[in-house]
Amino acid sequence: MSSIEVQQFTYRHGDVNLSGYMAQPSRYPRAGILIVPTIAGPNKIMFDRARWLASLGYSAMVCDLYGKGFLEDIREARVLANELRADAEYYRDRFRCALEELRTRSKLANNRIAAIGYCMGGEVVLEMARGGEDIALVVSFHGLLATPLPAKRGTIKARILVCHGRADPLVPPKQVREFLEEMDISGADCHMHIYSGVVHGFTDISSSSKSLEAVRYNASADRQSKAAMLSMFDEVFENKKTPDQY
Repeated sequence: MSSIEVQQFTYRHGDVNLSGYMAQPSRYPRAGILIVPTIAGPNKIMFDRARWLASLGYSAMVCDLYGKGFLEDIREARVLANELRADAEYYRDRFRCALEELRTRSKLANNRIAAIGYCMGGEVVLEMARGGEDIALVVSFHGLLATPLPAKRGTIKARILVCHGRADPLVPPKQVREFLEEMDISGADCHMHIYSGVVHGFTDISSSSKSLEAVRYNASADRQSKAAMLSMFDEVFENKKTPDQY
C-alpha cells in the first residue's frame, strides 16, 4: 500500500495569492478530488477530509476562497463571500484556477476529476457544473442552490450529486424546486438526496456547538451523504459491473 504525501503551497488567481493543501497517495491515484470549503474558508476539518480521501486512493486538494485562510469572524466571511459572488464569471474563474492547480500538482495519469463542496463550497461546485467544466462529477453537501446564471440546455458536462437537509432554512423549498427545474431544463444528470428534519451544516461535527440554530450536525445524514459520494465515485471512476452482470 502506498503512503500518503501532504503538501501546502501558494497559487494565484490574477493578483490574489491563495493557499492550497494537497494529500495524495505516493503512487497511482484513482482520481483527483477538489475540496471547496465552507464560507469561512479552509480549516482542519477540510484538511482531515483530504487525508481521508487520500487514504482511499484519491489525490485531494483543499482550495482557498479569498486568500485569507480560515476566518473566525463569520461577518467578515460574509462580506468577502458577497464581494466574490458579485461577479458570477469571476467567481467561477477563481475555482477554475484551483482545478488547474489540482491537475498540475497531482500524480494523476488521467484527467479523472471531481469537485466536492460544503455550504458555500457546495454552491461553488454547482457553479462549476453550470459553467460547463469538463469534470466527471460535482457533489454538494448542504450547499446553496440558487444562481444568477442558470445552466442552459446541454452546457452541463459533469454528473451532479446534491445532499440536502429538508429543514435547511438557508435553502427553502422554493429554491429546491427552482434548482430541480433548472436541472430538468438543462438536461443535467443530477441525483438529489434529501434528509428529513436535517438543517444546514450537517457534515460538520462542530456545528452543534455553535449558537446558530440553522446549523446542526446530523450523524446519520453525514454518514449517508459520505456513502452516497463514495458510491458515485465508484460509479464514475471505476469500470463496475452493471446489476445484470452480477
